[in-house]
Amino acid sequence: MSESNFINIKGELMALSMPKVMGIINLTADSFYDGGKIKSDKDLLIKVEKMVAEGVDILDVGAYSSRPGATDISMRDEWDAAITGIDAILKQFPEAVISIDSFRSTVAKGAWEHGASIVNDISAGNLDATMFDVIAEINVPYIMMHMRGNPQTMTQLTGYDHLVSEIIDYFNAKAKELRSRGVKDIIIDPGFGFAKTKEQSFELLNKLSSLKILEVPILCGVSRKSMIFKELESSPDQALNGTTALNMACLMNGASILRVHDAKEAKETIKLHEAMTNSNI
Repeated sequence: MSESNFINIKGELMALSMPKVMGIINLTADSFYDGGKIKSDKDLLIKVEKMVAEGVDILDVGAYSSRPGATDISMRDEWDAAITGIDAILKQFPEAVISIDSFRSTVAKGAWEHGASIVNDISAGNLDATMFDVIAEINVPYIMMHMRGNPQTMTQLTGYDHLVSEIIDYFNAKAKELRSRGVKDIIIDPGFGFAKTKEQSFELLNKLSSLKILEVPILCGVSRKSMIFKELESSPDQALNGTTALNMACLMNGASILRVHDAKEAKETIKLHEAMTNSNI
């Protein structure tokens, strides 16, 4: 494998040499942090406008909550919410780069047909056997996350003999299969908090640079997660400062994309990281 500093977005190259910010757009009332805040297209567009103004690079639109123990919803309900949201965003912001956050290939393909240009799959194809076929067909950048089980069962699946090496083996096998199907743009997400305890998530963050052996871009999603607010004995609402601290750690250990609820603070973190990095030239 050879690491790429670019991903192909509808024929245009997005450079990852400067880390990018992916803004979370939750279209579900069941999200652990901001679920239920978007009740209408107006609410959605206000949120998107704020993120765009703050310099977000990618909007990650999701209509299925993946928090631990989340309620399973039907494909039709997910489809309706996701596609309606994507249509509303692109009507108002036609230049927006949209990622569809779904493990269902039907939703992923439908979102692509409506203008999404990246697929973000928490299950890396494990929850839908046809996902890799669809990714090969539509030929878009594919973000695959490490998780065991599903959002309803993952908290019971945290037993590892060697956490980081098992995650590397997992991604290596998946990447080989995708490449055999002609998929070129692969991004990995180590899945902080997904089938991992708080302690395991910190171990993974500390050893994140080990994943660079896979020679693909790394996406990190630690924003306001329990590994932060449980350690600080606070709450998701009070976890922005902790998020910024861990986002810097992600960047220092090789992250190319930060998936966040708060775009402005993430962009500032990247700017400071770049200033620090450039001072060593």
